[in-house]
Amino acid sequence: MKRRDFVRTAGGATAAVAASAGATGTVAAQEVQPDWPSGASSGNVGSYTDARGQDSVTISVGAGSNGLAFDPTLVWVDEGTTITWEWTGAGGDHNVQTVDDGGPASLDSGDPVGEEGYTYEYETSSEDAGITHYHCVPHTAVGMHGGIAVGEDVATVETGGANTGWPEDIAKVGVPLHAHWVGISAMLGIGMTFVFTFYMLKYGESAHTGHGGAR
Repeated sequence: MKRRDFVRTAGGATAAVAASAGATGTVAAQEVQPDWPSGASSGNVGSYTDARGQDSVTISVGAGSNGLAFDPTLVWVDEGTTITWEWTGAGGDHNVQTVDDGGPASLDSGDPVGEEGYTYEYETSSEDAGITHYHCVPHTAVGMHGGIAVGEDVATVETGGANTGWPEDIAKVGVPLHAHWVGISAMLGIGMTFVFTFYMLKYGESAHTGHGGAR
């Protein structure tokens, strides 16, 4: 291989390493969720749905293996979205009610019922903007809680983003562990490219190899 061919190849390899690192960093980028009250986010099942842009969304009442959960547990919607809670018939009698001082939305489905297919609808408005924590009154002690966030003017937090297979953080270093490995791999790849380039230029084949000249 000629030296200038090697340099061209090495440069391409370096660029590929950098591009790969950049792409992986994008995958590991963090996402944003509403800053849910601890009581709402610790509800059974703990599922989350970003339903912004949708006219309606349905939440199961009596979900989970024991019928003592709302699913999705946490929902982010726009103002004017119709939220329908639909009973599964599992877990006994349930209702939907905003906890005391739980937020702006006044959710109240009435007395607890256990009938499968029973529904409670609530259309959000500008008065509901923010985060509301609600629960099933008969089962509040066993964790049947949920939350709705309405509109864009809500407090948010960053979450782990796409699942990379690595722990989200280590020793509270502040960034995903996966990002550290990406950076280290990129630096090692670039460093090795420069080392091989140096040795090839210094000890490699003659620049006249392949031109047919006498050695």
